[in-house]
Amino acid sequence: MYKRTASFVAIISLIGILGVAWFERDNLFDSWRLRNYSAPVEVVKLADATTMDDKARRLFYVYRPSLDDKTTFNQHCSGSEQTIVLGCYVEHDGIYLYTVPDERLNGVIEVTAAHELLHAAYDRLSSKEKSRVDALTAQVAANITDERLKKTIENYRSKDASVVPNELHSILGTELRSLPPELEAYYKQYFTNRAAIVDFADRYKQAFTERENEVEALDNKLKAAKAEIEVLNASLESQQAQLKSQYDILQQTKRNGDVDAYNNAVAGYNQQVNRYNADVNKQKRLVSNYNATVEQRNNLAVEENELIKALDSRDTVQSQ
Repeated sequence: MYKRTASFVAIISLIGILGVAWFERDNLFDSWRLRNYSAPVEVVKLADATTMDDKARRLFYVYRPSLDDKTTFNQHCSGSEQTIVLGCYVEHDGIYLYTVPDERLNGVIEVTAAHELLHAAYDRLSSKEKSRVDALTAQVAANITDERLKKTIENYRSKDASVVPNELHSILGTELRSLPPELEAYYKQYFTNRAAIVDFADRYKQAFTERENEVEALDNKLKAAKAEIEVLNASLESQQAQLKSQYDILQQTKRNGDVDAYNNAVAGYNQQVNRYNADVNKQKRLVSNYNATVEQRNNLAVEENELIKALDSRDTVQSQ
């Protein structure tokens, strides 16, 4: 009887130990991962720049963030995202960040670091807390007016709708400046100044926005210039036909020997020739300016494509 009781107590104790281990599994994992780990300077700088509090910083370090070039990054993150890949969070493994090489996109790695940290945080939410947060983010997402964010969210939704709540949790927390108080308070447990992260997001997006706005302005300028050139070309065709007709009449008058009539008509004819030549020169200037604007517009488009390529860690860039 004593042996049976002892065995029973041992089993109960083992179950209790396993239960505690299960509930403490994250803390145990974290302690193991942080053992002898010293965050590299660049990782600490990312945590500082994104204003991670102690809780978020600890979790960030647990996943030992790695700042990778394209080749290394693709080995870690191939196929882990639905859109352009800038970073990935791999459960029980690590956080991997693509080091975007273009300085015009400064700020993107900070936003990506915070984005992936929030993926790790989302994984650790209780079912009840996930439901609460998902309801809050879904409500915000339904009223987003930023076309770039809307397109990003829809890209995820079209590929795999099940990931949308998780992605919203990261996207809204790092890229949307104004949030409802309850959601703002939620993110406060990770970042002491979330607005600083949104500033980084706005900074690198500005590189695209500025060029898109300039291209749009130049397109409008080209449209107006093209219309002016077309009107002038039609006028030149009409003037040319009139001049030819008047020239033929002048030559016939001269052949008829009507000197006075010829001399009286020459002055008016020459005025029209001068007007025609002035319009031809104007047309040349307009065409030259138009071509210069086309070149300027195309250069901006090339710059924008360069930024897209710089932002994409894939080995090839798909057509837009």
